[in-house]
Amino acid sequence: MTARAPATAPATAPAAAPPRSLRPMAGVLAAMAISLTGTRVSAIALPWFVLATTGSATMTGVVAFVELAPYVLVKAFTGPVVDRLGPRVVSWTTDALSAVAAGLVPLLHALGLLPFWLLLVMVAVIGGARGPGDLAKEVMVPEAADRGRIPLERATGLAGVTERLATTIGPAVGGGLVALLGPMAGLTVNAIAFALGSLVIAVALPRGTGRAAAPPTAVEDEGRPAGYWQLFREGFAFLRREPLLLTVTVMIAVTNLLDAAFITVLVPVWARESGGGPAAIGLTGTVWGVAAVAGSLIAAAVAHRLPRRTVFFAGFLLAGAPRFVVLALGAPMSVVVTVFVLSGFGSGFLNPILGAVLLERVPRHLLGRVNALGDSLAWAGIPLGGLLAGVAVALSGLIPVLLTCGGLYLVTTTLSGLRPEWRQMDRERGHAPAAAAASSEPERTAPDPAHLSVGAPTAE
Repeated sequence: MTARAPATAPATAPAAAPPRSLRPMAGVLAAMAISLTGTRVSAIALPWFVLATTGSATMTGVVAFVELAPYVLVKAFTGPVVDRLGPRVVSWTTDALSAVAAGLVPLLHALGLLPFWLLLVMVAVIGGARGPGDLAKEVMVPEAADRGRIPLERATGLAGVTERLATTIGPAVGGGLVALLGPMAGLTVNAIAFALGSLVIAVALPRGTGRAAAPPTAVEDEGRPAGYWQLFREGFAFLRREPLLLTVTVMIAVTNLLDAAFITVLVPVWARESGGGPAAIGLTGTVWGVAAVAGSLIAAAVAHRLPRRTVFFAGFLLAGAPRFVVLALGAPMSVVVTVFVLSGFGSGFLNPILGAVLLERVPRHLLGRVNALGDSLAWAGIPLGGLLAGVAVALSGLIPVLLTCGGLYLVTTTLSGLRPEWRQMDRERGHAPAAAAASSEPERTAPDPAHLSVGAPTAE
């Protein structure tokens, strides 16, 4: 009997591809939907509570500032933590903290132990915890897409649909709860939503999902793990070298500031002065969200076949200035609803495109850090939006502020579109990041153009 040659060592055999599983994507999207819906409910309940109890647009703006400033600041410095600890741990722990803080607000109010300064403290804690939680869920989207073998552009489109669904359901639930049971009911729903979102991430996701990345660039010469600030500088250096991402971030920072002013102060003041009340806020937010879901679904299905730059700026043309102008003109509710439908439809195309651009240009092991920095820069004006709008309305009235904000929105989205960097949106679509091979995580090969993929800057 002749001797057989020794079998090839198992270590040299190519690793088998893991079986396809849609469970990670379903879990991440479910957690996003639950927590974002609660946040959208709170976005109606909290301003209305402050406006009803203080009668001050300025105080309403202060509360918005106190929630969003910690959100932006904490999120900016959370990227290395997410990359080091893993997005799953960061997501469920921060959502649990948000649930506790949000639940204390109605409890303390019911006991008569909620002075205004303590409300500000609770709101700041919620905002500070939300930033890392939102970032962690965003970072898990591409990994979930890999496990489900879902094209990246479709995955970002599904995340956009989830966000828009939350924007649809949240205002409807929030407006109804506030009108029937008062604002504290909406804040209670927010606490429950955070708790459920934490539970989904901690329990429902498959084992191994959302683990920490260990990129080669995160190891020093001595073999010890790189420190926090080295990881932070690495993400900052990458973002600084990307002119398209920087240009997008600056433009979105301005529009997000104006959107924050619109949502947190201008719409509630318009609802009070027009006599529509919280039901009007819920109605406009709901129709805007339904149309945004429709736009996001279309973007998820066919965005890879459309010219990105053209669709992106057409979406902003619909989503921006018309909302401000129609409220300033005192148009009938039927006209307001029509304009909000068109605005929501246009906005549905924005975040899927932004998310696809981000995932194409940023290596996977840098995604947490670059996303954190880009999001924070894009959101930097959001805390000031409500504060400045509240002061401006107090000084000059609602209508001049609405018209000024609408004009700034139109100028920003029109002029910035003339910069040459925007051509890279279409010219480089489908190209994998140059540094992708350095990631310790398995990366896709260059995607098929038909299967291309909220990115660092996120349009609100």
